[in-house]
Amino acid sequence: MKNLHGRDSRLYQVESLCRLFGVTKQAYYKHDENRILQRVAQESFAVSYINEIREKDPGIGGLKLWHMYRREFTGNNPLGRDRFEDIVDRYGLKVRKRVRKPRTTDSTHGLPVFPNLVRGYIPLAPNRLWVSDITYITTWVDNTHYVFCYLSLILDAYTKEIVGWCVGPTLDTEYSLRALDMALERIKNIPIEDVNLTHHSDRGCQYASSKYINKLQGFGVKISMTECGDPKDNAQAERINNTMKNELLKGMRFHSLKDVEDAVDRAVKFYNEERPHMSIDMMTPHEAALHVGELTKRWTSLREKHIKEQQSTCTIAEECLPLQSCVWSPSGLCPSSQPHTGIRMTPSTNSSDNENKSTIISINV
Repeated sequence: MKNLHGRDSRLYQVESLCRLFGVTKQAYYKHDENRILQRVAQESFAVSYINEIREKDPGIGGLKLWHMYRREFTGNNPLGRDRFEDIVDRYGLKVRKRVRKPRTTDSTHGLPVFPNLVRGYIPLAPNRLWVSDITYITTWVDNTHYVFCYLSLILDAYTKEIVGWCVGPTLDTEYSLRALDMALERIKNIPIEDVNLTHHSDRGCQYASSKYINKLQGFGVKISMTECGDPKDNAQAERINNTMKNELLKGMRFHSLKDVEDAVDRAVKFYNEERPHMSIDMMTPHEAALHVGELTKRWTSLREKHIKEQQSTCTIAEECLPLQSCVWSPSGLCPSSQPHTGIRMTPSTNSSDNENKSTIISINV
């Protein structure tokens, strides 16, 4: 009856089907209610069974759980595999919970942007180049539901020190501005004309906003932005994001914004004051802040190697041998020695036409 009614409710009405099969409407609906209750009971029992096994083996997967369930309850109308897996999914009982990744950069805005000023730049002192970015951190409401908060970071590219940070519940510009305010405390007593600092970031709407731009320009800071979506254009900022999430905060589970702020505060202090860095000769960032000039790296930076090679090939020596002057050369100069082959220019001494002297070009072979 249920299948016929479900196929075409107008053609197979409940009342007509009940008369055909000799049952009352109350019996029909009672049977349907019993099926729903049975389904709910099966699901509840399966969830209880899964939780019981997970207490013994927290990491056991869904397929093994289903085989154990089928083996233990054979003949008692056990659930099928697909329905069992659906219950595992709907009740948040998967071992590996898939967490979506939010988008933290919105460059599809109409705000002014700036060119990349640091593509071939290597800072040789503190407060010469700051790099900035935003990353997300997951906070769990309960075992199955989560929300995101967002961490804005500013890193000194020379000392590798985190000079500014802020955790916010949204991607609003105010939280990036708070991180910037923390960083600008370092240069607030330096006259604007003496500031030689560049701030580099992506083209996100936070960094392109008028408030952010005006604050940087008010301190005499030059502004640089990536010119495409390639993360290599802001590699140091991407690296500190990875270090923060996958090293300093690794394995931590947060349940509130306050939990994240406290953990980041501890992580930043450890990172700046105690953690050695291979990029600054195994010093801490606070120790590197006392130095100027090139710092030894314990690894090879292909980017810096390429920049130095380009700089060396483009450098012109200040002292070089002077070239001998040549009145017939278009440039006025000629080599100090006569080549064996090439083009030689000699003046014509035709006496018949002294007024119009011509130049004869001969090729020596």
